[in-house]
Amino acid sequence: MNYAALLEAVQQASRFELFRLRAAIDRALGAPERIDAIRRCIRRGQRIEYFDARDNRLYRGQVLEMRNTTLVVLDMDRPAKVLIDYAAINLDGADTAIRSPSAKGIDRQEVAVGDIVGFQDRDGNQKHGKVLRSCD
Repeated sequence: MNYAALLEAVQQASRFELFRLRAAIDRALGAPERIDAIRRCIRRGQRIEYFDARDNRLYRGQVLEMRNTTLVVLDMDRPAKVLIDYAAINLDGADTAIRSPSAKGIDRQEVAVGDIVGFQDRDGNQKHGKVLRSCD
């Protein structure tokens, strides 16, 4: 799949088109056959990687409970129980970095919570820090 072209199309879509696309994606992700296919690949107690869209990064976890459409996972990176969708599990070890060509700097989708970032301010001074949270 050409993600660069897909991201370009998403950037040019209207809010209504994006809303309709999200509805279609949600319907596809919630299809029982897709959920069943994932359920067959995992078991209670298994260690997994899952993607957190809010933080735009992967986390490590352990499956505690398998529900109809969601899982309860013990997050190994942030000691907490979290509820995730089956689709968030990275079964294939896919690259989760979202990169878009940009002439100026980096896109917010390329930065994840925990990343070290830096830039040069207007006076030419180097600034750096760690991303603590996302701003949605």
